[in-house]
Amino acid sequence: MFRFAADRMPVAIILTMSAIDFAVYLTVDQVSWLIAYTVLMIIPKGCICAWNHHHQHTLTFHSGALNRLLEFFFALHTGVTTHLWKLHHVLGHHRNYLDQSKDESGWKTARGEVMGPLRYALTIAVTSYYRGYKVGRQFPRVQREYLLYTALTVIAVALLCWYRPIPALYVFVLPMVISLVFTCWVTYDHHAGLDTDDVWEASYNNENRLFNLLTGNLGYHTAHHYKQGLHWSKLPELHEQIRHHIPPALIRNQAFVLADA
Repeated sequence: MFRFAADRMPVAIILTMSAIDFAVYLTVDQVSWLIAYTVLMIIPKGCICAWNHHHQHTLTFHSGALNRLLEFFFALHTGVTTHLWKLHHVLGHHRNYLDQSKDESGWKTARGEVMGPLRYALTIAVTSYYRGYKVGRQFPRVQREYLLYTALTVIAVALLCWYRPIPALYVFVLPMVISLVFTCWVTYDHHAGLDTDDVWEASYNNENRLFNLLTGNLGYHTAHHYKQGLHWSKLPELHEQIRHHIPPALIRNQAFVLADA
């Protein structure tokens, strides 16, 4: 069922969080409790965004149906539907991150200046679905599936809102929006300000063990761009192999990285 055994625990945790979401949605009516739950889950759901990212690079299951089902739960946590990151990130950003005139996650303004993190986060979040659609013009089959499963997710969320509108707002709708913006916010720290065509100098890295535990080794970002299809569990080994190529200034050790430039 699983392509890599290392995915079993993250998937179990993510599906458990989905079960908790639905339990809260079905049983809690007091707005103050719903607001508290939304705030409490910002960081955990922000971490799920990293695992959704890994899934888009290397699918979790052998079964396509199981992958689509997992992506539905990912979407409810992260605001990112099936194939959005495959188009926007895998087939877009990873091809173009060294060219700011093309990068789907570009951190430069039209004038060539470095965006601030808030402007970057809002710009990438607001345009993410359209940019994914644009990349999809080169990959029509993926684009069709992206549009289909995005539509199905929208319908499902609409039904959840129809059945219990207030809980749906706080358990699903707001977290989806917050998580999408949060994802874009934290990705600012991956490349912002590194204007280069050298793959070794184009990404910041974070060797902190807690950070990499929570994000599935996303801190080994140069390694991730060097071999983007490599499973997340194998990134620390690759990082050690290429570490001597990476300028020391691009290697950090921070438990929590939030865009601060």
